[in-house]
Amino acid sequence: MILPGATLGMLGGGQLGRMFTVAARTMGYHVLVLDPDPESPAGELATDHVCADYGDPSALEYLARTCAAITTEFENVPAAALDQLSISCVVRPSARAVAIAQDRIREKAFLREFELPVVNFAVVRSQADLEIALDFIGLPALLKVSRFGYDGKGQARVTNLEEAHSAWDLMEREPCVLEELLTLEAEISVVLARGADGQIATFPVAQNVHRHGILDVSIAPTRVSANVQEKAVALAQVIAERLEYIGVLAVEYFVLAGGKLVVNEIAPRPHNSGHYTLDACVTSQFEQQVRAVCGLPLGSTRLLTPAVMVNLLGDLWSPGCGEPDWGAMLSDPRIKLHLYGKRTPRSGRKMGHFTCLDENPEVALAVALATRSTLGLSDLDIQVAG
Repeated sequence: MILPGATLGMLGGGQLGRMFTVAARTMGYHVLVLDPDPESPAGELATDHVCADYGDPSALEYLARTCAAITTEFENVPAAALDQLSISCVVRPSARAVAIAQDRIREKAFLREFELPVVNFAVVRSQADLEIALDFIGLPALLKVSRFGYDGKGQARVTNLEEAHSAWDLMEREPCVLEELLTLEAEISVVLARGADGQIATFPVAQNVHRHGILDVSIAPTRVSANVQEKAVALAQVIAERLEYIGVLAVEYFVLAGGKLVVNEIAPRPHNSGHYTLDACVTSQFEQQVRAVCGLPLGSTRLLTPAVMVNLLGDLWSPGCGEPDWGAMLSDPRIKLHLYGKRTPRSGRKMGHFTCLDENPEVALAVALATRSTLGLSDLDIQVAG
């Protein structure tokens, strides 16, 4: 076990790295963040911030020499950098697991190899591939870039051949997958941790609502049936085992008619839909990441109270109007506010989130949606029971 007092390395300095840093430093660890952004939110709170590219040889050598263990906050860190670090340092998750999750083509091939439920898809690497894929998948469909796509970026809904060609051109003809467009009943996610000893601890399943491709609201516990939740957890555990994963992992699912599940994406890190665990669980997903990376026993994932998490995007910061009215929000004792320390708000940029806690899940949802509305956000079509 790597005990408090040691230095942990974090590749990536955004909000996930920041929340990991808070958890690690609270537990008594030092944290070294590698991120090229001089205004890195994680670097601001870390023991040390190395402002360099993720592939910088001298920076990687410094991390390997200084850190007892190294992890990452996002899947697009170069897998080669993780491989290099693993020669002389503990790296969790492995470069192999990250390499699979950061590439949609490899990810879907991995799921298909182990007969895990995945949407019908076709690989597009050429114009000929695109036309064959359209014939195979049918229209309408979703075209998604294989690498570096997130939060709705790098994907487009296409309804005819002309739109498909235009979308692929906008994606600079990078390798893509064309996916069947499904009719969804719900979207859910499972966040779990797997330790070096193979122990797995799973957080309560969250139900997610997206807007413009970005997560807007997460509800825990989810409202889908117990049977669907059990299947989702079991599948996520299989994925973690097949990846020989160590760390925190998230699996996003589409729920179809009849409770059928389809794996949408794998995230080799803590996940936006798991932010509710900061306030609502015995152990947060970030403390769990510290524990898994350090080889400590995993913490309890018990839900202490129902919770609803709402993302706060840069659109809330109207030009010339300053900060949103945090005072009105915080006047409700059930609301917990988390801001990420990002200095420049931009449309679609995740600036923070708030979580509403209440022993009655329907009250938690109603209060969260009302609070969301007071910030000027458009209404969501989420039914409140009763």
